[in-house]
Amino acid sequence: MNIYKRLVRDWRFLSGLARTLGRIRSIGPSSPNLICDDLEAAVSRWRDRPAITFADQTLTYGQMDALANRYAHWALAQGFKRGDTVALFSLNRIDYVSIWYGLSKVGVVTALINNQLTGQALGHCLNISGASHVLVDPFAAPILEAARGELAGSVTAWRLGTGGTEPADLAHALSQMSDLPPTRAVRAGMTAADTALLMFTSGTTGLPKAAKVKHSRVQLYMRGFAGATGAGREDRIYIALPLYHATGGLCGVGAALLNGGSLLIRERFSTATFWSDLVAEQCTMFVYIGELCRYLVNSPVDPKEQSHKVRLAFGNGMVPDVWVQVETRFQVPRVLEFYGSTEGNVSMFNFDGQLGAIGRAPRWLGRTFNFTLAQFDVETEQPVRSSGGYCLEARVDQVGECIGRIESDNARADFSGYVDTTASEKKILRNVFAPGDAWFRTGDLMRRDGDGYFFFVDRVGDTFRWKGENVSTGEVAQRLQADPGVIEANVYGVKVPGADGRAGMAALVVDDRFDLSSFGQRVGRDLPAYAQPVFLRLISGLAVTGTFKHRKVDLVAQGFDPEAIGSPVYVRSPDASYHEMTPAELAEIRAGHKRL
Repeated sequence: MNIYKRLVRDWRFLSGLARTLGRIRSIGPSSPNLICDDLEAAVSRWRDRPAITFADQTLTYGQMDALANRYAHWALAQGFKRGDTVALFSLNRIDYVSIWYGLSKVGVVTALINNQLTGQALGHCLNISGASHVLVDPFAAPILEAARGELAGSVTAWRLGTGGTEPADLAHALSQMSDLPPTRAVRAGMTAADTALLMFTSGTTGLPKAAKVKHSRVQLYMRGFAGATGAGREDRIYIALPLYHATGGLCGVGAALLNGGSLLIRERFSTATFWSDLVAEQCTMFVYIGELCRYLVNSPVDPKEQSHKVRLAFGNGMVPDVWVQVETRFQVPRVLEFYGSTEGNVSMFNFDGQLGAIGRAPRWLGRTFNFTLAQFDVETEQPVRSSGGYCLEARVDQVGECIGRIESDNARADFSGYVDTTASEKKILRNVFAPGDAWFRTGDLMRRDGDGYFFFVDRVGDTFRWKGENVSTGEVAQRLQADPGVIEANVYGVKVPGADGRAGMAALVVDDRFDLSSFGQRVGRDLPAYAQPVFLRLISGLAVTGTFKHRKVDLVAQGFDPEAIGSPVYVRSPDASYHEMTPAELAEIRAGHKRL
C-alpha cells in the first residue's frame, strides 16, 4: 500500500473513531443521565419531524414520546415499581421502541423476548426474567398460551393492539392514560448503572441466558452508532431485523433517533420487497446481518436494486464475497462492519472498509481499546497459559480468543453479566496478564493482522451461528432426545458452500419407535426455525470422550455428503419435514444454489 492510500485509510479510521468516541465520552456508570433522557432530548429538539414508519403508520418524535408516556403511566397504574420487569413478546411493530422507552421513564425493566421462541425455551425466558406481566401481539398470544405449562408462576398477558378483554385489553387501558411525561421524581436516584433491558443470548450451552443491559450499555449502542454511521437529520434508516436484537433494535434505532433522522421498520425481512421499500421510502441506510445480505445476493435481479439512495449499510457478519457484491451489484457506496455482543464489553468498527475485517485496533493507539487476542488451545477450549500461570497474547496472524478487560468504572469496558450469576462467572477469565485482573471471554476466535485489522475465525466450543442466531447444540440435542424414538442425539454445525455460518446437523441413535415424519413435526413445533437441524443422519452409536462428552470433530469432518459418510443423509424441507437427500439435491447444495 502506498503512502497516500495508507494516509486516506488512517484518516477514515481516525475520523470514524473520533465521531464515535465523541458521542459516548460522557457516558458513565454513576451518571444520572439515562437512555430515556437521551431520547427525551431528541424529542425536544425534533418533536414535529417523522421518527418511525411502520406499514402505513408514521409517528413523529412527539407522537412516539406521547405513546411512551402512556406506557409509563400504565406501568405506574399497575403498581410496578422501579426495578420490576415487564416482558415484551411481539413481532416488530410501530410502538415497539415506545414500549421499552416509556417503561424506562419509570425505572421498569423491559425483557425483550425472541419472538421465534416456543414451549420450554419461551417459558424459561419468561421465568428467569421475573416478569409477572407480558405484552403480546396477535401473533405471539397463542404461542404464549401454548407455553403456559412451562411457566413457574402466574403471568398476566396484555394484548397489544385491538381485540377483546382476554388477554387483557391494553389498548383500552392505554386510552385512559395521560400522554404527558411522568414526573422525573419517579426515577430520582437512578443512574446509568441501573438495568434498562433484559436481552437474551443462547450462549454456548443450555437454554437462553438473560443478559442485564444497563442504561449505560443501551447508550453505548445508540450513541455509538449515532456517531459511527455519521447519520444526520435527513437520513432514513431501514430496519427489517428483529427489534429484540441489539443490532437493529438499539444500533439502528440510535443511529436515526439520536440524530433527528427517521426509521422505516418492517415486521420481517423479505427479499421480495427489500429494494422496492428502500426506493419508495427513499431510505439512505439499512442495517444488516450477514445472512440478510447473503439472501439478497442470491436473489434474482430486482429492477430497483440500483435505483435506491442508500449511501451506507451497517451491521455485522458480512463475508467478503457477499461484501463485494453488495458494493458492486447493488451499488452501495459504503459498508460499515462492526463487532460486538449483547452482554460483552468488546466492540470494534471497520471504519475504512477493509474487506472482510470485523474491526480495527492499531497497536499505536495503545490503551484506547480494552481488548486483545489470547493464545488458545482448541483441545481444552481454554486460553494457553505460560509456566508462570499467565495468558499469552496471540501473535500477528495467530488465531486466538478475543477477550475484553473488565473495568467496572468504565462504561465501555464494564461487564453487566446475566441474571444467572453462575453463568456470568463462567464468562470471566481471571489473573490473565497480571494478578487480580479480570477479562470477559467473548467465545470468538479471531486473528489480527499487522495493521491491526481483526478477522472472525470461529466460535469456541459447541455453539455455531446460523441465520444470524447462535445455536446451542446442547439445547437442541436435549429437545431432540425428547422424541420417543431418539436414544441419543449429537448436534453440531457443518459448513455449507455459499452460506454464512454453519448449518445444523444431528447424528441420531434411534430405536424402533422412531418415525421420521412425526419427528419432523416435533422439531418444527418445538424449535425456532434457525435451530432446527438442516441435516440428519442415523447411526448405531455415538463416540464419547474420556469425560463422556460426545465427540463432534469426526462428525463435523464427515459433513453432510452421503457418499463420504456411506449412509443416507436426510435434509429438512421448508415445511420442517425430512426426506432423504438425492444426488441432485447434493449437487445443488454443493454449488450454492439450494436455499436451506
